Amino acid sequence: MDWYIAVLKKYAQFNGRSRRKEFWFFTLISALVSLALGVADSVLGLPTFGDGYGLLAALSSLFIVIPNIAVIVRRLHDQDRTGWWALIMFVPIVGILVLIYFMVQDSKPGDSRFGPNPKQDNGSFTM
Repeated sequence: MDWYIAVLKKYAQFNGRSRRKEFWFFTLISALVSLALGVADSVLGLPTFGDGYGLLAALSSLFIVIPNIAVIVRRLHDQDRTGWWALIMFVPIVGILVLIYFMVQDSKPGDSRFGPNPKQDNGSFTM
């Protein structure tokens, strides 16, 4: 949960680098929160929107759009790629697969033009 909070604290910070752990924990917890809120929407009988999103799930999705894009950009920076690579997600199927491939790759060792390697803190967690 600390990794999720850390990304939310950097709400619209597009500079710097993010570790794989930060990205994947944020993605996992976001999916679980969305699932839980979807169930809560169904149980509470809240109104749904066109794609079947209930009110709580839709508000949560809107809230995490910017931090999600920011952590993707910082993750790309961690591999010494420009954040503009995130736009490849708009290419149907292939774009998402390429982006997933980028997200699973390891960090570029040492410092880069985007900042110091976040792994160099010996794995300790800092917010």
